[in-house]
Amino acid sequence: MQKNLVIVESPAKAKTIEKFLGKDYSVMSSYGHIRDLKANEFSIDVEHGFKPEYVIPEDKMKVVTELKSAAKKSEQIWLASDEDREGEAISWHLSEVLNLDKKNSKRIVFHEITKDAILHAIETPREINEDLVNAQQARRILDRIVGFELSPILWRKVKPSLSAGRVQSVTVRLIVDREREINNFQAESFYNVTAAFILPDGSTALSAELNKKFKTKEEAEEFLEACKSANFNICDISKKPIRKTPAPPFTTSTLQQEAARKLGFPVSLTMNIAQKLYEAGLITYMRTDSVNLSNLALGTAKEAIVSTYGEEFYQFRTYHTTSKGAQEAHEAIRPTYISRSTIEGTKQEQLLYDLIRKRTIACQMADAELERTIVTISVSGRTEAFLAVGEVMQFEGFLKVYLEGKDDDSEEKNAGILPKVDIDDPLSLKSATAKQSFTKHPQRYTEASLVHKLEELGIGRPSTYAPTIQTILNRGYVVKGDKEGKERDVTALTLSHGKIKETTKVEKFDADFKKMLPTDMGFVVTDFLTSNFPDIIDYNFTATEEKDFDAIADGEKDWENTIADFYKRFHPVVVKTANTKTEHKAGERLLGNDPKSGKPVYVKIGRFGPVAQIGDAHTPAEGENDDKPTFAKLMKDQSIETITLEEALKLFDLPRTIGEFEGKEMVAAIGRFGPFIRHDGKFTSIPKAFSPLTITQEEAIQLIEDKRKQLANRTIKTFDEDSETEILNGRFGPYITSNKANYKIPKTVKDPASLTLEDCKKIIAEAAEKPASPRGRFTRKKS
Repeated sequence: MQKNLVIVESPAKAKTIEKFLGKDYSVMSSYGHIRDLKANEFSIDVEHGFKPEYVIPEDKMKVVTELKSAAKKSEQIWLASDEDREGEAISWHLSEVLNLDKKNSKRIVFHEITKDAILHAIETPREINEDLVNAQQARRILDRIVGFELSPILWRKVKPSLSAGRVQSVTVRLIVDREREINNFQAESFYNVTAAFILPDGSTALSAELNKKFKTKEEAEEFLEACKSANFNICDISKKPIRKTPAPPFTTSTLQQEAARKLGFPVSLTMNIAQKLYEAGLITYMRTDSVNLSNLALGTAKEAIVSTYGEEFYQFRTYHTTSKGAQEAHEAIRPTYISRSTIEGTKQEQLLYDLIRKRTIACQMADAELERTIVTISVSGRTEAFLAVGEVMQFEGFLKVYLEGKDDDSEEKNAGILPKVDIDDPLSLKSATAKQSFTKHPQRYTEASLVHKLEELGIGRPSTYAPTIQTILNRGYVVKGDKEGKERDVTALTLSHGKIKETTKVEKFDADFKKMLPTDMGFVVTDFLTSNFPDIIDYNFTATEEKDFDAIADGEKDWENTIADFYKRFHPVVVKTANTKTEHKAGERLLGNDPKSGKPVYVKIGRFGPVAQIGDAHTPAEGENDDKPTFAKLMKDQSIETITLEEALKLFDLPRTIGEFEGKEMVAAIGRFGPFIRHDGKFTSIPKAFSPLTITQEEAIQLIEDKRKQLANRTIKTFDEDSETEILNGRFGPYITSNKANYKIPKTVKDPASLTLEDCKKIIAEAAEKPASPRGRFTRKKS
């Protein structure tokens, strides 16, 4: 028999741990959960205390068999899954399925994969924490109840294949509510005055801004008129020391936010990379609410700071976790060895590691010290004054290493150094400009600001943010996209050489990039759920449920009673909503009547997306004409939320004959994937710059010819003896396509055009022999 068997969740983690343990230890991976609720069944026995019906998925049978065999041959089994609720549940499932005896099986936990941490864990084993397991089960069961009972109602009332989720639906609602705030926002105009002054020496200019904003152009003009004859003097100079303090070390959510801001990483990518860094033993556990650092980490951070920057840059700091409902009890995310400044790995892994290391070091560094100078300039005969602000860095402190990013444009910028001035210095006005500005609507969410909002409201937990965002994107309730800006006239009044000149420029505004935008489906599903299941997507209700899970984890609440209380309120509403008949489909919006036919015009969600509809669908009475409604697909930049009757009616002009090309008709229309031109049995997409309603014959011909050139350049090589196999140019370089499957061309091939059919078949055969990616296996899901 072998002495010790250590079971972890991932092969990468197993590989790292094996390096620290001797020949008496064998380390195996469970590849995440080995049991779960049945994929396509409810799997919860409501009548008997909501007992879950777990099964071993088919793709886990082999793993379970191997683990059972190894466990029987081992004297001691160590369950070493992650130190959180999900990890505790994995250990519990392993114990149940492998039929482990408590006498020779122990639970060990560690929040970093280092030799000291592993050996310490083995020296201090514990039992499986049933409360943590129950908290995980409660979340899993509650999510299954909500998903399985709500989704079929959405299929019937809105559209087939939709889904609802306890956390995902609330997250979509946040994005929908914000978009409606923006749509309803009324921008207000104001005028901001800036000026350039000449100092007494006649050679230096001083820029300043008025301490008042004017509501109207007339008020701004009246002020500039007064400036023509006014005297300007420096009436006050104030100097104020400013201290900036470093941000605490990373928690899961702050890492997700900062990696999005500074590195442009989606939340899911950040977590994938962090998982790899953790499993390689490079950082501490990446799912945590804690901002605490161990004494060892504090000591090594001090050594790194003092040796690199000097004693004056070091300042001992401790941080305490204050996030609502914090659940994890380990350290903040930090490097396992702070002295390690660089790592091997992919560019993304190196960037994320560097971010984590710099944040950890910066949090133990001295404050940055600045001196802010404010020069006040009086205007004779007026109560307003101009302010010139300058900043001088006195001591860099932690800014030598790191500055936290921001989600918006509110981050203060250093104003630079002001020229030397004295009180009562007279100034000459060189010019003053009153520029029209507008109040800004609330900002749309980025992935980073969305995570921040979820954390602020207490919705979800660190482990749920990434999968939740990915789910709402995959389901098509939200897209991460760009919003084209609009144009407006902006007026500026400039006083120079005693004259006021008015100019008007066209300004682009409200353009957004890579923001979370709700789709029509997101609007419709949110409205339906808000109307029929207000509790499910109520922010406070969802946050309260998280507190209930925390109470279960702490042994203060019974999980079965918690689920029963929820089900008692939830299920009757499900039954009532399912049996309620409505005249119109959910999300259907009446725009008005068609002036030609007098029939009503609606917009709604159709089988392939949002559509406009003229007329009602009904069964005709005897002798009545069966006038079926007509439909037109909305364009990509249109929404059922904001489209007007006039815009909807124009869609019925499609399909539209544009003209002829090469003796064949060109027709513009909108299809499932957007607007297109149909010509000679082929389809050419119409880009954003053109509209199918207005595109000209010349423009359409150009698009068709451009596509032909693109396709001609795409094909590198074809084979007469095998028409299914080709060598093509793709987005990421040349590749082989054969029988609707694509294959990478090895980097050793310098000239893809030189490949023969036999070479291609060899590459295809070698690709088939390679093992499947681990991602294709049944992987662990965090909840």
